[in-house]
Amino acid sequence: MASEVVHGQLNATIFEARHLGHGSILNLLEKVGEEVKELLHLEGHNGLYATIDIGIARIARTRVLSHEPQNPIWNESFHILCAYKSSYLVVSVKKGLEISAEVIGRAQIPISEILTGDVIEGWYDLYNEDFSEKLRKAQIHVRLQFKHVSEDPYWGSGIRDGDFHGVQHVYFKQRKGCRVKLYQNSHLSEHYSPRIELGHGEERSFYRPPRLWEELYEYLDGAKHFIYIAGWSVNTKITLVRDKERMISGAEGVTLGELLKKKAEQGVRVLVLIWEDRTAVEVLRNQGLMKTHCDETFEYFKGTNVYCFLCPRHADHSLSPFQSAEIAAEFTHHQKTVSLDASIQGSENRQVVSFVGGIDLCDGRYDNEIHPLFRTLNTVYRDDFHQNNYKDADLEHGGPREPWHDAHSKIQGPAAYDVVANFIQRWTKQADPSLLLKPDDLPGLLPPDAHIEGPESWNVQIFRSIDDASVVGFPANPSDAPELGLVTVKDQVIDKSIECAYIEAIRRARDFIYIENQYFFGSCASWDRDQDCGCLHLIPIEIALKIVSKIKARERFSVYVLNPMWPEGIPEGDTVQAILNWFRNTARMMYKMIGEALREEGLDHEFRPTDYLNFFCVGNREVKLPGDYVPPERPEEGTDYWNAQKHRRTMIYVHAKLMIGR
Repeated sequence: MASEVVHGQLNATIFEARHLGHGSILNLLEKVGEEVKELLHLEGHNGLYATIDIGIARIARTRVLSHEPQNPIWNESFHILCAYKSSYLVVSVKKGLEISAEVIGRAQIPISEILTGDVIEGWYDLYNEDFSEKLRKAQIHVRLQFKHVSEDPYWGSGIRDGDFHGVQHVYFKQRKGCRVKLYQNSHLSEHYSPRIELGHGEERSFYRPPRLWEELYEYLDGAKHFIYIAGWSVNTKITLVRDKERMISGAEGVTLGELLKKKAEQGVRVLVLIWEDRTAVEVLRNQGLMKTHCDETFEYFKGTNVYCFLCPRHADHSLSPFQSAEIAAEFTHHQKTVSLDASIQGSENRQVVSFVGGIDLCDGRYDNEIHPLFRTLNTVYRDDFHQNNYKDADLEHGGPREPWHDAHSKIQGPAAYDVVANFIQRWTKQADPSLLLKPDDLPGLLPPDAHIEGPESWNVQIFRSIDDASVVGFPANPSDAPELGLVTVKDQVIDKSIECAYIEAIRRARDFIYIENQYFFGSCASWDRDQDCGCLHLIPIEIALKIVSKIKARERFSVYVLNPMWPEGIPEGDTVQAILNWFRNTARMMYKMIGEALREEGLDHEFRPTDYLNFFCVGNREVKLPGDYVPPERPEEGTDYWNAQKHRRTMIYVHAKLMIGR
């Protein structure tokens, strides 16, 4: 049967299975599982769960039921965004073991039936793993209904639409009456003044670019009740204000750690939640392989009025000990948020303000639009030299430092409370909830539903990627998860709303998409190799399908993707090479789809794939001037570090995570 593209949303419900106990296979698996458990002295993870696959892509998975070996009842529903190609949809019943899983039975449904859009519901016979033998009486009850992307009234309608009520099936809803400010990098030079007109006539003005870390310093210094910080890394030694041309009174030389301790001593509740890098041990000077300095930060605040908690990435309890250890060592908490109370001009009341984005409060992040490499090493970067892309790079051996391009935001209004809610959920799960001050309980603070009116009022929606091993507030019963826009994986509940938001914006885009991201790889189910690598999200394939649809409609459409030349790290390192390989597989898949669409439409002599999709990386080169910093030592001759210094150039590391569409 020919493969067909499944592009849209699949609403699926897995009700139950029956008669699974016929034959000896289940009893045998139970016996083997118990023997493995006893031999390895492990806690049991055995139980039955069901999955839905399209091709090699796993698109849904129920919780595990441990005490219903013959007639398990799940009653779980899923809202599944699809962008896959296959001949069949496969529903499987599996038995979890300590290290892997065993297939009990499988049913398959032709994709052609699903693409009709009709409701498909019934009991389906189960077969063995390769469908060569039908299992006696064993069946599974499912309901499926597919909606093609073209049936969405917002498909290709553009991002700005007055009838749009936000991304659906996500945890946080769209909030009206908010204010948003966007920041480029942590700082901008005094001379940076792009001439961008805002408004018309008497309301005509010019855009004045804000400076993130200067404004953040003032907000931190002005907090009266609480400061909540969540970060991948928080370095107490950094200074937020360094530009002597724009120095804030009292800020010169003040480190972040000193500022937070001062606020805590004034009675402000300061809570700091940072990822615990389990590699941060003494042999690595407590920096960790990722150089997050998490133990240094914890020790700095110990015994002070600042409450700092190191937050490991815990696996959910349904995973095996091997999988749990892998997650704790390899996966991180990557949120970067600051929430606090702030004054309101002309009012005695106060408001919640939240900073959200890509810029960590740590070393190496202070940069501006010039992205200096060498000449400020003995001034601005004397105590903040950061270069992770060349082996043994340090200030003593000289530049180039690692220039850092990033993006951040400040949110006021109801959505700022959602950022606080995320922090409270995380802190409650993994720290001491009695330390929390909840905004609702603070006198004089505007309520969460207080809207900001006027021309700068925005609709804002908060998205995140997190699971219930890291937050409270998710439903205890996984069958309730779809109502809150959550998905279940075995006994784990996951909020993957960032991916949902990207897909929504891509599907709505009409003219172009612009992306900046530290990485760009995914949709591995559509690659021609390495399809089992785990790069599962659908963003690249959604972009490719959007371009294909525009080619078929004879409409222009452009996608621009800005990445670093390579992911941060030594270029020849295994991790960097793996990520570059995944990017190559992704780009090859996308260009292949675009090229095939051009040929099918007879446009391949007029257009090329790069007329629709382009990837860029940026770098900087700095001419040597009299008075530049001269390092006391030089890198080893012939190394990448030596060459970068000799030619006085290097890549600008693009760390931003943003997408703009129209």
